[in-house]
Amino acid sequence: MHFPKFGGKDVEHKDRAGDVQSPDAASADITTEQKVTFAAAFLGLVASIGGFMFGYVSGQISGFFLMEDYMERFGELQSDGSIVFSAARQGTIVGLLCIGCLVGALIAGKLADTLGRRLTISAFAFWSCVGIVIEVSSEKAWYQFAIGRLVNGVGIGALSVVVPMYQSESTPAIIRGVIVSTYQLFITLGIWTAEMVNWGTNKKVGSASWRIPNGLGFAWALILGAGILMLPESPRYAFRKGREEEARNTIAKLAGVEPNSPSVNAQIDEIRAKVEEESEGVDSIFEIFTGPRMLYRTVLGVVLQAGQQLTGANFFFYFGTTVFSATGLSDSFVTQLILGSVNVACTFGGLWIVKNAGRRMALIVGALWMMACFFVYAFVGHFALDHNDPSNTPTAGAVLVAFSCLFIAGFATTWGPLVWAVVAELYPARYRAPAMALATASNWLWNFLMSFFTRYITDAIDYLYGLVFAGCCGALAIIVFFFVIESKDRTLEEIDTMYVQKVNPITSAKWVPHEKRHGAHESASASDAEKNEPATA
Repeated sequence: MHFPKFGGKDVEHKDRAGDVQSPDAASADITTEQKVTFAAAFLGLVASIGGFMFGYVSGQISGFFLMEDYMERFGELQSDGSIVFSAARQGTIVGLLCIGCLVGALIAGKLADTLGRRLTISAFAFWSCVGIVIEVSSEKAWYQFAIGRLVNGVGIGALSVVVPMYQSESTPAIIRGVIVSTYQLFITLGIWTAEMVNWGTNKKVGSASWRIPNGLGFAWALILGAGILMLPESPRYAFRKGREEEARNTIAKLAGVEPNSPSVNAQIDEIRAKVEEESEGVDSIFEIFTGPRMLYRTVLGVVLQAGQQLTGANFFFYFGTTVFSATGLSDSFVTQLILGSVNVACTFGGLWIVKNAGRRMALIVGALWMMACFFVYAFVGHFALDHNDPSNTPTAGAVLVAFSCLFIAGFATTWGPLVWAVVAELYPARYRAPAMALATASNWLWNFLMSFFTRYITDAIDYLYGLVFAGCCGALAIIVFFFVIESKDRTLEEIDTMYVQKVNPITSAKWVPHEKRHGAHESASASDAEKNEPATA
């Protein structure tokens, strides 16, 4: 596949050598000239394969625990001859992926600043292949399979930091939210694909039932590892490394404008001003806490990423097959597939919301919606479902599935895609890599805690576990209302300015940059002067 040529010095900018930029160009609205281009869409889709890998490895494990060959190889033989997975073993197999992801997320930021965004993505995609080989080659030792997930997780976790970072730094402001949110769309597609493959192989005799879906993960990693090398480097990273012409050409190509257009000139000037401003500080990892308004933003990013896990969505994706088998439904694989299909379909709706509705309101409404769904889920599951023989209460089982689908719809349209977009926009370029690494690490930490302890908690309080998530969703709605600014259709540099200037999050949607207010005032004054000027013969 051929990708349009980027970078280099193949484009001349005759008006840049010594020319003074006009006031109109200097105050141009950067988003006015930008277009939705094939180049930007292609970049977003290829990079989002990292999200597909994440979703695929997350979605497959739930079905493995109910596959006969997998249980015989890695389960625990009981005195009565039955084979089960204890809470500890199941939690370890599921949770070690998250521990690997936590490690990968923490080391990805530094490598992304050293090697560049593209090479880091490629390297960790190929790294994941090593973990997949360890998993597929497992024979009887359950801990070998778990270690394979740990190794695979290092690659997945690193990609979860660098892919949204690369997308947010590269794509035009008018579609940045949508492009970054395709990462979540591909997570849902990965989950759905894993569930489809599990459904198709779970009846196979022998290890093919789980080795086929497991081994397919190798293909996604190879596609990303090779495909990302066809794309340009992040223009903001290139600029910080002294490659201004490359950055200019990439910005222009992705936005569908000329390299010397007013919008590109204005964006380059914004990036230059931010780089010069940031260069005055001392280069230290602790600047993500001590930099301009960085403690606020670092903590907010950590809370939002942790909050995505505390909504409870992965409760269904990791343990959904087991949960729905407990409700008495005849084929829990099909039920899980239904949830996955709802997840994918609604995430497409989430992309529309990201582009048109703004971040704040979507996150607040989504959190309240999920809270309501979990209240119903918890009370129906605890009080109405017959736990000894769920077939006696089919209506309760149907209600659980219905509200699980409604919950997934709320998550997929709001907190699923939007958290990745909002966190990718929070930080200035100087601190973006380490701050995003820390925020994403918090996501993986809570992912691990959820995956490891869920079995213990549900064994103790069954469906009332949903009340924990309902409370978390309510708290998240309050946090977004008071602390998250509206960043729709703004450049990364404008968003940084809003946080530094302590713009009120509640009224942030109405904020206008000073230079644009000044430009608008001058335009209005000029218009008034023209109207008042006497006519001449």
